[in-house]
Amino acid sequence: MGKKGKREKKGKGAEKTAAKMERKVSRRAKKEEEDLEALIAEFQSLDAKKTQVIESSCPPPSPRLNGSLSAHPEKDELILFGGEYFNGQKTYLYNDLYVYNIRKNSWSKVEIPNPPPRRCAHQAAVVPTAGGQLWVFGGEFASPNGEQFYHYKDLWVLHLATKTWEQIKASGGPSGRSGHRMVACKRQLMIFGGFHESARDYIYYNDVYAFNLESFTWSKLAPSGIGPTPRSGCQMATTPEGNIIIYGGYSKQRIKKDVDKGTLHTDMFLLKTEGAGKEEDKWAWSRLNPSGVKPTPRSGFSVAVGPNNRSLLFGGVHDEEEEESIEGDFFNDIYFYDIGKNRWFPGQLKGPKSEKRKRRRGRQAEAEGAGDEEMEKQPPQGPVEIVKEVVAEDGTVMTIKQVISGAAEEKERSESEEDEEDGALSQQVEPCPRSNAMLTVKHGILYVYGGMFEVGDRQFTLSDLYSIDLHKMEEWKVLVEMDPKAQEWLEESESDEEDDDIEGAEGGEEEEESSEEESEDEGGEEQHPSVQPDEKHTDYLSRTEQYWIKLARTNMGPDAKEKKVVKVAHAMAKTFYEDSV
Repeated sequence: MGKKGKREKKGKGAEKTAAKMERKVSRRAKKEEEDLEALIAEFQSLDAKKTQVIESSCPPPSPRLNGSLSAHPEKDELILFGGEYFNGQKTYLYNDLYVYNIRKNSWSKVEIPNPPPRRCAHQAAVVPTAGGQLWVFGGEFASPNGEQFYHYKDLWVLHLATKTWEQIKASGGPSGRSGHRMVACKRQLMIFGGFHESARDYIYYNDVYAFNLESFTWSKLAPSGIGPTPRSGCQMATTPEGNIIIYGGYSKQRIKKDVDKGTLHTDMFLLKTEGAGKEEDKWAWSRLNPSGVKPTPRSGFSVAVGPNNRSLLFGGVHDEEEEESIEGDFFNDIYFYDIGKNRWFPGQLKGPKSEKRKRRRGRQAEAEGAGDEEMEKQPPQGPVEIVKEVVAEDGTVMTIKQVISGAAEEKERSESEEDEEDGALSQQVEPCPRSNAMLTVKHGILYVYGGMFEVGDRQFTLSDLYSIDLHKMEEWKVLVEMDPKAQEWLEESESDEEDDDIEGAEGGEEEEESSEEESEDEGGEEQHPSVQPDEKHTDYLSRTEQYWIKLARTNMGPDAKEKKVVKVAHAMAKTFYEDSV
C-alpha cells in the first residue's frame, strides 16, 4: 500500500507541474497568438470571397510535408489537405484541397468556400457516414519567418458528398496543439498527445480526448494505470475490439537555460476499454512488450493502417544531437505491427517475379508463395543498413543509404548468383529516405506522398508519389516523379555566391564540353564520361542511370551543372553496384 500511495502522490504532483507549465506557456503564447490571429484572419477574408465549389484538373500539388493524405471511403480517390513548405527564408502554410484519382493517375484541385484556416501538423480521419466525411482537428500556423506559432483547437468536417466544409463548435475539447494523433474508433474520434510551442516555452501532452460522432460532444478520458509520458508524433492505431495502441513518438525537455534535450520514445502502450460500449466506458493503460524486430529509434515517421489487422510506419529520421549541430539519418523502410500477435516485423521487398525463375525453381516457387504468414514464421532478422559516401571531383559529398532486412539481402544476393544470364543485379525503385511524409492505404495499397530530407543545412521538400501493394510487397511504383525544378532554396552564404561567380567566369570550356555531351546524347550513342565500367556495370548503368542522375540532382540542387551531376550520379551508381555484387 505504501508504494502504491507514493506512486499516486507522485502522479498527482506531475499533474500539478504539467498544469502549471501549461498556464505559463499559455500566458506567454497569448501575445504571439494575438499577432498571428490577425494574419490568419486576413487569409480567411480571402477565402471568404469564394462562393462556389470549383473543381479543376491540375498538375501534382507543390512540395510539402506535415499535411494529411486520406483515402475516400467510397471512391478510388485520395484526399490531400494542408501542409507546409520552407524555402530557406520563408515558411508557407496551405489549406488547399487536392484529390488524386487512383484509376486515372491524375490530380484535381477542389476549391470549397469557407475552408479551415491554413495549417500543418494537424490530424485528419475519414468515416463513411453520409457518403464520407473527412474530420480535421488542430495543427499549427507559423509566421513567415517560422519563429511564431499559433496552435489550433478547432474541429472541422468536410462532407465529401456535398463538398462542403463545416466547423463543429463544441466545448470541452483539447487545448490548441499540433503533432497529436487522431483515429476514428467505433463512433468516436480519439485524440492523444501533441505539443504546444511558443517562442520561449513548450509543453508536450499525454492526455486523451474522445469526440462522439453522434452527440457531437467532447469528453476527456481519465484512464487508470500508468500510460505513456507526454509526446508528439507517435503511432496511434485501433484494434478490432475498439482499443487504442500507442507506439514511440518524440518529446524534449529543458535541461538548462536555452538548452533542450530531445527524447526518441520506443515504448508501447495499450489503452483498453473496460465498459460495454457506452459513453461512460472506463479505460485503462497497460504496457505492451511486443516480440519480433522493432523499428529502430526515430521521429518524424508516418503511419497508416494496413490489411490483415496490421498497422505500419514508414520512414522518419534519427537525429544525432551535438553541441552546435544536428545530423539526421533519414529512413525509407517499412515496419509492420501485427496487432493480433503483438509482433513487429520489417517489410521485406520480394521483387517482381520472373517467368524464368518460376520455371527454374518449379515447386520451390510455390513453397515461397505461401505469403506473409510464412514470412513471419521465419526467425526475425534485423535490418541491414548499407551506407556509402561518394566524393565527386568538385568535392560534393553524397551519402547513399539503403535499409533492407537481412533476409531480403541474402535472397537478393542468391538470386543474382543463380540468374547470371539476366545480367547485373537490377536496381529497384523506391522512395528516397524522408521524414514527415503523408501516408494512406486504399484497397491494400500504400501511398506515400511528399515529406522532406536534409543535406547539410539544406532542406529538400518533396512532391513525389509512390505506391506499393502491401499484400504482395514486390516493388514500389512511381506514380508521380519528383520535379527538381520545384526545389527552391534561398539561404546562401556569401562564400557560396562567390564560388558560383568564379565557376561562371571560369566555366566556359566546361560548359562547351557539357553542351557537346548533350548533343552526343541526343544522337543516342555516347555516354557521359565518368567511370570505366565493366560490361555488367555498363548494363546496370544503362538501366538505372536516370534514377541516379535524379537522386544526384536532388541532393546537389537544380542549379548544379549537368556535367557535375552526371559525374556524381555515375560515381554513386558504380559504388552501389560494386557493393551489391
